[in-house]
Amino acid sequence: MSNDDSRYMGQAIELSRRGLGATGQNPPVGCIIIKDRTIVGRGFTDSGGRPHAETIALAQAGVEANGATAYVTLEPCCHHGRTGPCSEALIGAGVSRVVCAVLDPDDRVSGKGVAQLRNHNIEVKTGVCASQATEVLAGYLSRKTSGKPTVLLKLAMSKDEKLATNDPDKRWITGELARDRGHLMRAKSDAIVVGIGTVLEDDPDLTCRLKGLEHLSPLRVIIDTNLKTPVDCRLVESAQQVPVMIACWQDVEIEQSMRLFEKGVEIIPCRSKAGRIDLTDLLARLADHGVNRVMFEGGAKIAEALINDNLIDELAIFKAPHNIGKNGTPAFAGTTLHKIVKRLSLQKKAGLKVGCDDLSLYRRSKKG
Repeated sequence: MSNDDSRYMGQAIELSRRGLGATGQNPPVGCIIIKDRTIVGRGFTDSGGRPHAETIALAQAGVEANGATAYVTLEPCCHHGRTGPCSEALIGAGVSRVVCAVLDPDDRVSGKGVAQLRNHNIEVKTGVCASQATEVLAGYLSRKTSGKPTVLLKLAMSKDEKLATNDPDKRWITGELARDRGHLMRAKSDAIVVGIGTVLEDDPDLTCRLKGLEHLSPLRVIIDTNLKTPVDCRLVESAQQVPVMIACWQDVEIEQSMRLFEKGVEIIPCRSKAGRIDLTDLLARLADHGVNRVMFEGGAKIAEALINDNLIDELAIFKAPHNIGKNGTPAFAGTTLHKIVKRLSLQKKAGLKVGCDDLSLYRRSKKG
């Protein structure tokens, strides 16, 4: 691998990150077009998934694309949808070389895009910076290969690993900067999931409230076994503006279901498991809705279920510098963060200071 190839692909990967949480069911792809070691075009998958990164980069490059090299984080598509194939666009623009990080597992592509380029005498190189590109594409790749989105569990806790306090005057455990970082995580997710307990206790909005990113508020999902969600709660009242789904058992009350449906809420009947919603079934249903990346917030019960079912791909722990003490709610029933990380084969990828709080980010290792 040449230094130039890895450097330019690295820039394409950084571009692709801008599409996280905004591309719908399509993958967040980045593309950079290089001619004479100069960037003549760049693009990333636009909001809603179209135009594709290659289309945007080629339009910017114009005639300079002829004889140029295109660096693309995911194999160019070669099938006709609402837009033409990116492979044909690259061929038509006259690029002489395409460098691709990851092959697309979609059955309609899966090596066919690369083959089409080579059949038109375009040099193709694959696997450049594949691990870095896979990190950004992980949700899409997981949905296509395993039928489920990637799962991020985000928890805010005290130094002694407690999630909540009984003191009504202390609503927040962590500081404002940590909460802003949490909203950024929402913006980069396709869906956010909480339990009915959080809805009844906090009446949250679950939107992204960072200035300029409000339009990236994710699909909001409530795990509500017996369909107790109030029709006048904030989530339901705003369902026409930001979509809301409720995951419940299959034998819930029809009248309550209709009241929520009339407010714009989509009801998802799910299988049960040990007296609760089967989270594996819920994830499969979210994948069917085109969700690539799902973020779980909420309390200890959801965290425990995700841990027991070994469903966590990423873990974000915001830890405050103070203790709550014996009156707090433990984050992990009968165990510790250290033991959870080891059990789930999670590897720490970063430790950051966010204001007065610590943020630890973990990702499932390849062996996990």
